Amino acid sequence: MSRSRFGKGDVTGQVVVVTGGARGVGKELARELTTRGARVALLGLEPAELAAVAAELPGSRAYDVDVTDDAALTAAAAAVVADFGRVDVVVANAGIASAGPLLLADPGSYEKCIEVNLLGSIRTVRAFLPALVQSKGYVLQIASLAAMTHAPFMSAYCASKAGAEAFAHSLQGELRHHGVRVGVGYLAFTDTDMVRGVDARPGLSSMRQGLAGPFGRTYPLAPAVVRLADGIGRRSSHVYAQKWVRGVAGVRGLLPTVIPLGARGLEQAEAEIVAAGAAEVTRPVGAGGAANRV
Repeated sequence: MSRSRFGKGDVTGQVVVVTGGARGVGKELARELTTRGARVALLGLEPAELAAVAAELPGSRAYDVDVTDDAALTAAAAAVVADFGRVDVVVANAGIASAGPLLLADPGSYEKCIEVNLLGSIRTVRAFLPALVQSKGYVLQIASLAAMTHAPFMSAYCASKAGAEAFAHSLQGELRHHGVRVGVGYLAFTDTDMVRGVDARPGLSSMRQGLAGPFGRTYPLAPAVVRLADGIGRRSSHVYAQKWVRGVAGVRGLLPTVIPLGARGLEQAEAEIVAAGAAEVTRPVGAGGAANRV
């Protein structure tokens, strides 16, 4: 495949691995890439849901694998190469969210968020990297606006996504001479099971509502996925799922002081968490978070 073809955003015939493919961003991105002619390998923890998604997408396959398990990922990478013959793109999308003040957070859930989002991404890329070197492929690390804007009650998630962003940025230079390109995808709060799970938790929904301006809003999934797919086709270094997020990158140095000042009602939100039971409120949210807890 020529580099000029990538510049046109064409993924026809490419084999794309998507982790966290059972729902949310992973599921819809796999669907979008399939419509553009890619063949997709769906990785995740929910075998029934993955199989259902794969059944809808011509040429796709599902692989039941935990991104925190090195041995399982190595085996999955070998299986994908055996089944598809190559790997052109890896989208490190699998992630969970836990939220709440550090003072009250369940320690296991807090650390699991970092393990899945950061170490899971590292393990995913490492497992598929030999195949990507062979194909001179592309990695898209799904980060978040949380990598740049560090909101109260979200320290585990923000730390994990900032780490994933830094990991991908380091690889951009490290892998270039191998012909492998690396990009980072940034999403604001997007309408997924994970975000709906945050909104369903006492105190966390209040925290979200207290974020200033566009930072606390929920944005539709479909246009975000289209922008991510465009970035994959172009092998972009940075992909912004909402257009306005690109502007945030230019002022990110100011945000650690601005965001806390703009957050309102945190004392009341913390009281709601205590009243509802902090151990339960601060566990991973949504069905994807529940699958990781199991």
